[in-house]
Amino acid sequence: MGQFAIVVIGASLGGVEALQKLVAGLAPDMPAAFLAVQHVGANRSHLPELLSNVGSLPAFHAQSGDLIWPGRIYIAPPDHHLSVLDGSVKVTRGPRENWARPAIDPLFRSAARAFDGRVIGVLLTGSLNDGTAGLKDVRAQGGIAVVQHPGDAACPAMPASALKHAGADHCVSLQAMPALLHDLTRRVAASAAEIARRSETT
Repeated sequence: MGQFAIVVIGASLGGVEALQKLVAGLAPDMPAAFLAVQHVGANRSHLPELLSNVGSLPAFHAQSGDLIWPGRIYIAPPDHHLSVLDGSVKVTRGPRENWARPAIDPLFRSAARAFDGRVIGVLLTGSLNDGTAGLKDVRAQGGIAVVQHPGDAACPAMPASALKHAGADHCVSLQAMPALLHDLTRRVAASAAEIARRSETT
């Protein structure tokens, strides 16, 4: 795989609007692949279309075996968990986690295991505490945690839980998040490329 960042995003109540605002601000040349979970249950979802219409990156429901490439947004299909394995995605209908399927924690957890410090975990608005454990895993593996400021979220419970129990490297408003991710993804990609270069010369 090329040396790019893996940005995993979790959202629940109020998340569709938050994701639209976030994606609208993402630049097409960011060195990152984006994988997102929005709590939709088994309901039909038009999220890929909504995100593709507001931003410059193509968004689509992920299918097992899809290779992970930068400049794309992979979205968990309704009633299925999204996870990553090596350089591809995996879609499964496993047990609910945190009363949700799709759930945020399986994506964050699997990305942390597969990509270590290349992962940027982003937790947006939502109720309850899905994403807290997964964000803790991201940080434990050397990744970066970005949490929407609870005061800026339509529903502050999920960001507040993450801040209390997992901590965050950055806690910002939704408006400030695209610029932050632009900076972070470039740093992560540059660091990954340097690590790869060093391993090739030793």
